[in-house]
Amino acid sequence: MKMIKTFVLACLLLLSSMLTAQDLKFGHINMQELIMELPAKLEADTKLQAEAQILQDRMKVMSEEHEKKFRDYIAQRETMPELIRTTMEKEIQDIEQRLQNYQTMAQQTLQKKEQELYQPILEKVQQAVDNVGQEQGFIYIFDLSSQVVLYHSDKSVDCGPLVKAKLGL
Repeated sequence: MKMIKTFVLACLLLLSSMLTAQDLKFGHINMQELIMELPAKLEADTKLQAEAQILQDRMKVMSEEHEKKFRDYIAQRETMPELIRTTMEKEIQDIEQRLQNYQTMAQQTLQKKEQELYQPILEKVQQAVDNVGQEQGFIYIFDLSSQVVLYHSDKSVDCGPLVKAKLGL
């Protein structure tokens, strides 16, 4: 712990000496707000919702099949022979297992689709931020939506409009 404090203090001293040697330029942006404004984000949301609806509809059909089998079993279990009762119980358990497997597969499918749809958007935005940073001579551009930045002064430049211009917004 003491070494960490010493290291942080040394970094702060080094940073303060660098600040006096040159004028550093810092910027900030709210990436979450920026991404929410992108037409590509809205399009990706629509595609993801459509995929989720397809998976949900299939899950509903499977659930209805399970409910019907279970209701039939409950209604007839007292009067059916042991062999048929155990067969129906096995069928119900199999349907329950398929439902669980399908739910897991559906979640994985949606996560993969989300990654597939949003990754190009995030890369495009990051490239625009990188370009603005290089062109405008920023040392750092902080993301205000990540809640890592505890303070930013008025001297920090809002890079949002510059990045929006790069993205054609």
